[in-house]
Amino acid sequence: MKVSFAGTTIPSEGALALGVAKGGKLGATLGPLGSSVDKKSKGAVRRAIKAAGRFEGDKGQSVEILAPTGTRLSRLILVGLGKPEDFDTRAAEVLGANVARRVSATGDTKVAIALDATKGFKIDEDKLSARVGFGARLGSYRFDRYRTKEKPDKKPSLKQLTVLCEANVAAQKRFAILDKLADSVSFARDLVTEPPNVLFPKSLADQAETLTKLGIKVEVLNLAKLQKLGMGSLIGVAQGSTHEPYVVVMQWNGGKAGAAPVAFIGKGVTFDSGGLSLKPASGMEEMKFDMAGSAAVIGTMRALAARKARVNAVGVVGLVENMPSANAQRPGDVVTSMSGQTIEVLNTDAEGRLVLADVLWYAKERFKPVFMVDLATLTGAIIVALGHNQAGLFSNNDELATRLVAAGDTEGEKLWRMPLGDDYDKDIDSDIADMKNIGTGGKAGSIIGAQFLQRFVGETAWAHLDIAGTAWLHKDNPTVPKGATGYGVRLLNRLVADHYEEK
Repeated sequence: MKVSFAGTTIPSEGALALGVAKGGKLGATLGPLGSSVDKKSKGAVRRAIKAAGRFEGDKGQSVEILAPTGTRLSRLILVGLGKPEDFDTRAAEVLGANVARRVSATGDTKVAIALDATKGFKIDEDKLSARVGFGARLGSYRFDRYRTKEKPDKKPSLKQLTVLCEANVAAQKRFAILDKLADSVSFARDLVTEPPNVLFPKSLADQAETLTKLGIKVEVLNLAKLQKLGMGSLIGVAQGSTHEPYVVVMQWNGGKAGAAPVAFIGKGVTFDSGGLSLKPASGMEEMKFDMAGSAAVIGTMRALAARKARVNAVGVVGLVENMPSANAQRPGDVVTSMSGQTIEVLNTDAEGRLVLADVLWYAKERFKPVFMVDLATLTGAIIVALGHNQAGLFSNNDELATRLVAAGDTEGEKLWRMPLGDDYDKDIDSDIADMKNIGTGGKAGSIIGAQFLQRFVGETAWAHLDIAGTAWLHKDNPTVPKGATGYGVRLLNRLVADHYEEK
């Protein structure tokens, strides 16, 4: 679907969606374009509003008029915006997504959208209009690479979406940046959605290497290099699989030469069977998305490079497959991490923290970053605590945590800060090694996972995002169709844009 911007004139064909504000004599207030269509149709628009009865321009309400008289439109959709002063960028995104999805199911190939009732908006029209287009891009995401027999009438029909606004030139410039971000979110979603026989450690590393065309320096560390580095914790997870592990290092140098980078770390378990601590069969197919943290990091690096962010950034992802076999890691094994700390592996299904332990240490020691943020589908416990609406945030730095929460609120990728503390940390002390990879009794599982990771970050400002509940959705949201969400790309891009780019 192509998104473009134009002035506020009635289109000569296709569908037209108009924003209608709450209020007025009819309970809803038409803007200038809506009034113009009403005039051309000899009052058909106002009659439709009146006939709808309860349509008052509230957010989420809509009225549809087919082939309105006096125009060549296929349909006119009036969409409630609510009170203009409450209409923000997130609402604009939802509007664009909902209209695009609705029209795609009708057979129409073109739609124009205008906010129209712009009086009272607290945000400039060009900013809101750009977000309408952005929301339409996100909400129209579809992974259909393996659908070979889908009937044409089941496929989305929409090919062209035009956002109408007076400040269309400014809106187009703003959208150009958001369009690149949408591409990166879609890229991350694609990676997470791919089946595990197609996306495994090497093929995921190959996907990361495609970022070189955007100016990102990419290094792929193979098993021999990981062994030389002493990444025994990560290697142990992979030893049951026929697919060898990799660590991929991505560097974007858009800031001052020599300036310390920001660092993003991703868990990339391309399939997690649980290893010898085998998961139940029911739902195991979803464990292809246990690499969603790495996809978010790859997508974030892509987004920063695509918009030429004025920052030095590094992304490091640990890529493994966790499988049971005669050579698989056993419960009770002790492994030595790159840090030199030893780990008693009591549960082979608590593998993500073993991968991240070595990757966090490597990033800290090699790059001396301003901060490190890791993303991982680490624990089912975080879903018990927070459901699928927010990811868990753990951090040793209040400023970083506050900035992450604010970025998440802005972009609709929400975070809830969870506790850390010595009392929790004691629960991973081992009787025979420096630590064990699970706590006692299955309590506070997400916190225990974060405490484990904290032992590998030293004094570096660090945050751990447990995205197990937000990486994959089982029902549609307007801008996030069910399936892979790409969670984290928007959040981290916003964090960098707001606080860490050179002015």
